[in-house]
Amino acid sequence: MKYYLSLLFAVASINTTFAQTDYDVAKISESLKHDAVAVVRNEESFFDVKGLGAAKMDYKVAITIMNKAGEPYGEMAEVYDKFSNIYNIKAALYDAAGKKVKDYRSSDIKDQSLISNFSIFEDNRLKLLKFVSITYPYTIEYSFSQDYNGLLSFPPWRDLKGFGISVEKSAYTIQKAKNYKMKYITSSNLPTDSVINGEKLQYRWKSANVAAVTEEPLSTGLDNVSSWVKASPNEFEFDGSMGNFDNWKNFGSWIFNLNQGGNKLPEATRLMVQNLIKDAKTPKEKIKILYHHLQQNTRYVSVQLGIGGFRPILAEKVAQVNYGDCKALSNYMKALLNEAGIASNLIVIGNDMPSLNLNYSSMGQANHMILCVPLEKDTTFLECTSQFKPMGFIGYGNSDRNVLMVTEDGGKIVHTPAYHAKENYQNRKTKITLAEDGTATSEIKATYGNAQFEENFSLTLMEPVDLRKKIIENSSIPVAELISYKYMQPDKTVPVLTEEINFKTNPLLTKGGDKLFLLVNQINRRESVPLKVEGRKTYFAVPFSYHDDDEINYILPKGYQVEFIPKDITINSEFGSYTAKFSIKDNMIVYSRTQTMNNKKYPPEKYGEYVDFYKKIYQADKQKAILTKTL
Repeated sequence: MKYYLSLLFAVASINTTFAQTDYDVAKISESLKHDAVAVVRNEESFFDVKGLGAAKMDYKVAITIMNKAGEPYGEMAEVYDKFSNIYNIKAALYDAAGKKVKDYRSSDIKDQSLISNFSIFEDNRLKLLKFVSITYPYTIEYSFSQDYNGLLSFPPWRDLKGFGISVEKSAYTIQKAKNYKMKYITSSNLPTDSVINGEKLQYRWKSANVAAVTEEPLSTGLDNVSSWVKASPNEFEFDGSMGNFDNWKNFGSWIFNLNQGGNKLPEATRLMVQNLIKDAKTPKEKIKILYHHLQQNTRYVSVQLGIGGFRPILAEKVAQVNYGDCKALSNYMKALLNEAGIASNLIVIGNDMPSLNLNYSSMGQANHMILCVPLEKDTTFLECTSQFKPMGFIGYGNSDRNVLMVTEDGGKIVHTPAYHAKENYQNRKTKITLAEDGTATSEIKATYGNAQFEENFSLTLMEPVDLRKKIIENSSIPVAELISYKYMQPDKTVPVLTEEINFKTNPLLTKGGDKLFLLVNQINRRESVPLKVEGRKTYFAVPFSYHDDDEINYILPKGYQVEFIPKDITINSEFGSYTAKFSIKDNMIVYSRTQTMNNKKYPPEKYGEYVDFYKKIYQADKQKAILTKTL
């Protein structure tokens, strides 16, 4: 479902022939060339709504590829399926002076299946043409038409196609009958022109002379600096199904009705459920048993065929074949719970996407489905596609966002659990025994929770040879000999991962006269500061909130004592907090470090403060202790 939905709303396509245009690169303004790997010279999208289930898109575009970095934009790659067709394609290549070099023929265009690497059932296809030029810059131009038989959404529009892409002209027009009901939302300050032409109404948006935006560290995207439009039908027809997107309640009703009768289980499966839960005392125990059964006996396979991109495979079928996509596996788990007498609801969610817009219900804001089990004193969300995630842990890509709960009364907006910094933890204790020659033995024990569990879990699945290599390459302490290592999930029902690593190190002490210098933070050190970005344009955020807690105990070599240790350091800001503490205990240096980061979305003008915050942490992580020989 995730992939199918994203394809439906990729910028669609269309055709009309270009009028002759001057593509001389010398005529591009210097402001549009600055930082640009490609320049959109002209783009026009005309989407004509013919009725509830029919539309036509005419599309044309010309893009100048400035250098090799712009090469990804030197192709036509347009998706269609059995509910649409692309035709009347015209394409040409121009040199830097705007002189036509080549007209492409239909035989140059590949028509190929678009089966993704995780989908075995998919009816999407691709019209692909790669333009080839031996010199830069050059300009590509293509146009086509696309007919739609079934409308769940309208193609979106954005003037900036990506980082490093500037725009001379781009326009989007939607034409509809005056009595046809639709809705749209736009970026702030983008004017909407509307024109009545007989029985037709046109909405038009345009943009011109937009400079390229370079990719910026931790950017959350181009939404706040680009012009964009998202549009949706109210009523729709698709693959024999009709529905209404007036609001989220109606949206949920459509999803619910698609699944009517889809929760039946074979008799053998029903008996199996009863046998599995016969000794369970509480609903929570039953959920745990059945979720474990799901994980052990099914696997994820994407299914993207027509309405099957939205309607779950029958639970009865999943019971037979033991595989399904996110919808099918969530629905199958729902059927298992239903047999156990436990009610649950399908959840439509945007994995790694923003929260659903409460005031704008439409397709395209979600790409995934999970399950919600609302118990009397607890609500459990289940990620049914993972064979490893503990029950109730849905991952930070699904957390803390508005989602749509599907009920028999329609859709209802609910919020998924948030994993706060203290829950996304890393707790690590390290013992480093120093030798006089500066080498050491290191013993590390760490625990990772929630998002940090998720980030590191793949280590438990790696082959030993690959894991050894990764540990050595990623270690901030130089590894001379890796003695032992172990990654475990002690309790399969809890998102917690443990790590144990023992190794011998290369020298950690450096000599200066009769003194030895020790960089105290050897294990979780910031090695760089985010680059300063003058005139930053995009919002920024860290991937998730987290809390790191490190303690290192240094056992000093015989005959040495501590001459100097740094003072304690505390750094606080709206982005997070940091502490470093240094102490001496017997013949040991004890160093503790904590860092907490907040996953908020910050405006571009705050970025300088963020860099300054990290610069302080970088400097704090470089503190050194001094050892001297005892008499």
